[in-house]
Amino acid sequence: MREVIAGGAARGARAFLDLARERLGTALEQHEASTPLEFPNTAYFLPVIYAVTGRAVQTLEDAVWILDEAERMIPSPPADALWLPYLGDTLDAGMAAIWLMEVVEALRYLGVGPAPVDGLWLGAADDVIMRARGVEFVDGSAPGFAAVTGAAPSPEAAAALAREMQEKSLYVFMAGETVLDPGLAAQRGASSLPGGAGAAVPPGYPAATTFAEQLQAAGVQLGWETRLVPFGRDVSSHIYSLGFAVRVAMAFGGLTPGQAARVLDYTRDRVFAFIMALGRVQDAQFAAAAGALNFGFPTISDSDIPSILPGGICTYEQVVSRVPHCSIVSRAIETRGLKIRVTEVPVPVAYGAAFAGERIRREDLRVEMAGPQAPGVELLLSAPSQSVVDGRVTVVGPEVDSVPQGGTIPLGVLVEVSGRKMQKDFEPILERQLHHFLNEAEGLLHVGQRDIVWLRLSGRAAAAGFRLEHLGRIVHARLHADFGEIVEKAQVTVFSLSEDVERLVERARAVYRERDERIGALTDESVDVFYSCTLCQSFAPDHVCIITPERSGLCGAYNWLDGKAAFQIDPTGPNRPVGKGAAVDPNRGQYDGINSFVRDASHGAIQRINLYSILEDPMTACGCFEAVSGVLPMCNGVMTVDRDHPGMTPSGMKFSTLAGLVGGGVQTPGFIGHSRLYVGSKKFISAEGGVARLVWMPRRLKEELRSVIEQAAQDAGYPDLCDRIATEEDAVEEEEVMAFLMEAGHPALTMDALF
Repeated sequence: MREVIAGGAARGARAFLDLARERLGTALEQHEASTPLEFPNTAYFLPVIYAVTGRAVQTLEDAVWILDEAERMIPSPPADALWLPYLGDTLDAGMAAIWLMEVVEALRYLGVGPAPVDGLWLGAADDVIMRARGVEFVDGSAPGFAAVTGAAPSPEAAAALAREMQEKSLYVFMAGETVLDPGLAAQRGASSLPGGAGAAVPPGYPAATTFAEQLQAAGVQLGWETRLVPFGRDVSSHIYSLGFAVRVAMAFGGLTPGQAARVLDYTRDRVFAFIMALGRVQDAQFAAAAGALNFGFPTISDSDIPSILPGGICTYEQVVSRVPHCSIVSRAIETRGLKIRVTEVPVPVAYGAAFAGERIRREDLRVEMAGPQAPGVELLLSAPSQSVVDGRVTVVGPEVDSVPQGGTIPLGVLVEVSGRKMQKDFEPILERQLHHFLNEAEGLLHVGQRDIVWLRLSGRAAAAGFRLEHLGRIVHARLHADFGEIVEKAQVTVFSLSEDVERLVERARAVYRERDERIGALTDESVDVFYSCTLCQSFAPDHVCIITPERSGLCGAYNWLDGKAAFQIDPTGPNRPVGKGAAVDPNRGQYDGINSFVRDASHGAIQRINLYSILEDPMTACGCFEAVSGVLPMCNGVMTVDRDHPGMTPSGMKFSTLAGLVGGGVQTPGFIGHSRLYVGSKKFISAEGGVARLVWMPRRLKEELRSVIEQAAQDAGYPDLCDRIATEEDAVEEEEVMAFLMEAGHPALTMDALF
């Protein structure tokens, strides 16, 4: 370990200690020692400290221990002339530094230090964001994240780097500035951390700025939607990057807080992140990078800092320096061992999953397609091979350049595919993918599906040459890339004349009706096989989903037909047919074929599951589930809460706490994770009485699912059940829920006792 890095890490950690002691002292002068110290809406307290030490820092008083423990771990900077093995001391300094960073950032939420959320800066990511975005890391649509600190030589250089990372579908977390003048940070309102000797600065760098500010100056959209996330100006805000990683380990991996070695192994092997240090590397950044090194996250820099090439802590190299900007992204991907799949799409704009969240405002609009002002439809059909010309894209009607600025045109997209393995049941699955395919083009916004689509094209994309023809080019390229096992040929016709679109709408609606009737006839009893999904095993090794016609994947993204199609596409992939076998207990949904598969797929951790029961051997969960249902014993029923609800529930736990209880691939009798729409299934906890047991849910969720719940309740013989279900506006404590149920006459009160 080179003494420059070791010395910088030690000095940086000491500076963080001084800052943390100063701010904690200020906080204790202003508040009681019992004052809560926390980040917004998380069940993981101060997550990094909690994951590594097992200590739940909940109050100002609790933080005193962390500061004392961190001080004990910080070594003295090494002597310039004395060569020693610096690795252990540097890792300790880094771990101490990130604990102190976490305390410093938490204190900002008490008003001690700069406001954590301020204009450009987003501050901490709560558990709702972590779980929603974590799903993308699980399914591979987000291969990893870059934690960028410092700044590029110019806004244009920053935009080019960000765009390259977006095209690779990476998340980019940003915190920390490049400072040439050590006194300039204070003038700019940054932290009081000294710049330190640092490293030589590459030519052309600005005096003091951040990567995020450069992107803003270049007109790049920032936020979670575009995967460019500005956490904060100070490098201490990168604790949110590490906090995201360790919460993934606890939420999805089911790791117990305090299992430090397992947490660090998990993040190294399963959370693919790296540090990108741009410009002068200061002591505080050395310390933060050394902290990240503990978790297996290497640093790649354009600066003249020492490289540490031998492996050991990280998968490959630890620190790679002096990398030119033209190759720094690819070098970082190689160093971290990321698996990046890029589909070449013949369009004149950038393309990648990171652009799917891009917003196109009215002032940026070139042309609007379909939506509230014009008809629109998308239809995908299978056809005989001889009638499909692969790669043919036909535009019938006016093109983009003939539409007035800001105008609206109708839009119909007809996709015809053929293939030996293509089945009629796969049509709606492929059709549903058009939304994702089109939305990933930079400058193109796509909303909806079927006959309620709405697209917007930006002026910048139109100026780059994007035309209606490119809608077809995208669909053709992605169908071959993603579904090549079942799609051998594809042709696309794009209509932009009202009469043509209206005719296609009528044709499509007849197809939709026939599809809905066919899918509606599918029941668990009508099929001999269910489908597995082990996609989440990249994060929760012992979890396996069993998908049935009447129970979709708990993430809400996969149904039985999706599993069937996925198996055709990749027979060795995560979705495989599982024979039901003999019924062990059909009422609870237990089958010997399913038990055998789950036993093997969970590495023996789970011996049996009941698909329709919440009380006995329920199905496990990863951390991707949309909702949790839990028993309320006093009410003789269950509550359901989704991850978007931030408040308390009658169980005495918020969603984040419930999710920690249910996730990680363990069976938790009395609780299940599931998709939101599962509450409308006839198999929803049918072993315990089904939807009639539903006694509490958030008001917003209840209204969003009202039609689904009403239909399920009608089928079960309780037509007015929905209005008898309590919400947080009626009750939060279980006793209050019970009082509401008695007044409303909820059927759960007259059903057999759950226990």
